[in-house]
Amino acid sequence: MISRGRWVLHLQKIAQKRMAFLFVYFPFRAKMLSPALTGKGEIMSDPKFTDLFVIGGGINGCGIARDAAGRGLSVTLAEQGDLAQATSSSSTKLFHGGLRYLEYFEFRLVREALREREVLLRAMPHISWPMRFVLPFDPEMRFDSDTPTSRILSLALPWMKGRRPAWLIRLGLFLYDHLGARKLLPGTATLDLRNSPEGAPLRDGFRRGWEYSDGWVEDSRLVALNARDAADRGATILTRTKVVEAQPVTGGWRIETEDPQGHRRTHHARLVVNAAGPWVSDVLSDRLGQQATAHGVRLVRGSHVVVRRLFDHDKAYFLQGQDGRIIFAIPYQEDFTLIGTTEAPHPDPDQRPVCTEAEQDYLLGFANRYFRRQLSAEDVVWTYSGVRPLYEDGASSATAATREYVLALEENDGAPMLNVFGGKITTYRRLAEQALARIATVLDVPRGDWTAGVPLAGGDFLVGGVDRLVQDLCADHPFLTGAWAKRLVRAYGTEARQILEGAQSAADLGRDFGATLTEREVLWLMEREFALTAEDVLWRRGKLGLRVTAAQAADLQIWMDARLRGQEPAAAE
Repeated sequence: MISRGRWVLHLQKIAQKRMAFLFVYFPFRAKMLSPALTGKGEIMSDPKFTDLFVIGGGINGCGIARDAAGRGLSVTLAEQGDLAQATSSSSTKLFHGGLRYLEYFEFRLVREALREREVLLRAMPHISWPMRFVLPFDPEMRFDSDTPTSRILSLALPWMKGRRPAWLIRLGLFLYDHLGARKLLPGTATLDLRNSPEGAPLRDGFRRGWEYSDGWVEDSRLVALNARDAADRGATILTRTKVVEAQPVTGGWRIETEDPQGHRRTHHARLVVNAAGPWVSDVLSDRLGQQATAHGVRLVRGSHVVVRRLFDHDKAYFLQGQDGRIIFAIPYQEDFTLIGTTEAPHPDPDQRPVCTEAEQDYLLGFANRYFRRQLSAEDVVWTYSGVRPLYEDGASSATAATREYVLALEENDGAPMLNVFGGKITTYRRLAEQALARIATVLDVPRGDWTAGVPLAGGDFLVGGVDRLVQDLCADHPFLTGAWAKRLVRAYGTEARQILEGAQSAADLGRDFGATLTEREVLWLMEREFALTAEDVLWRRGKLGLRVTAAQAADLQIWMDARLRGQEPAAAE
């Protein structure tokens, strides 16, 4: 089993040591640039004020940077690790309204998210696509639930306590179909699970169910493409760059950053955006030197397991548990099934989240109540875990905590800052729009909202057009297998052609690192998507870490190190 396995941890240690002398800043362009650096501990100062300095390279930070750069603002973004290294690469990877949030009467949030699904699907049809979800119904199941809906049901119909009756589920699905402006996605349908492909993987006893629509997204690629688009529009993206201190000065902020070499640099900005995710409160108090506000976040660990494919169709499952929670079982990377998520308190954002044995057992036991094929720990090929910074609303549990977000603008006598609390991946674009609306109250913003309908890099084709792109790619490059071509299209969309340009054989793409990953593709990721380590490439610009060996991953790290040093990598033996 890989749990960002031992070999990944080994790669991290290697990368951390080598980063001490290998740090290079890669902008989006093909040409590799390195900033002028001073001696260790010395400070290089840039007296020029940018409009925004964004702290945090997750989806909210990169989304805000992209939106702001597209409006004509000057933007610098600093991320202490890799893009999407924390929460934004560890989600359940769904663009969804949040069906279960209806039980908490979160109608505004669900409506906003449902409307956003189709906006996002159109903007990135290579990394996001429609998906149908099967919801099996068990009339005998009892739920330990304390949602507003369950309390009302228990009072009005006390004999229904602990149940989600079929009519209530169907009502929720009706609302889910009609709260958003649904045009692309089909509505809910009733299933006879006794005589359907959707029922075949399930245990006996499930007779009836429904299927509804939501969307899948490759979360970490979403972040990288937002960062790239921001850079394409003039933003400066600094990865492996930690903000160590920020102080109000005349005209805005003086921000000091540090790279892995210990080189420090001073930046000036008119406004600071604190989009540090799980670290938002720590950045506010420790780096920005501000007093605690009325807002905060609740840190919740969400863990997932990946097993070999459980079913042969391309639909996902929405599964209800006796504890009142739900989990998903989702087709993943062609050959696997993703199962998750848990919700557990997490004490410290600096403590690396891992899927515990208890969480793994919980997820496997949950799935085993539904599927014929019974899972054990031996079936797990990978686990991952992330910390979600939910807005602290005083809810009694992580499950009940709101998924709403709060944007807190503090003017600070001429040194304004915007703090981002909470949020979910589906609403990142709307969050960015609203952040810019708040920013426009203190800065001159030259342009209005623009991101709706504007594709991310490689996404300039119609939803449902992947198969045609794959066919055309195979026709133009006959050495490609169908699976290889589909992986490239799913990752890079129409830009897959640029990666393959001029190649008549696999050998023309350079060194083969395994699992169809070639030198040409790795260079693309280093030069255009800010990748600096093998882990960046294998786990956050894609998921080829599931397929390569430890030796192949180590070879990739050595090769990338040589490229970063400006040396010609040694030929493969």
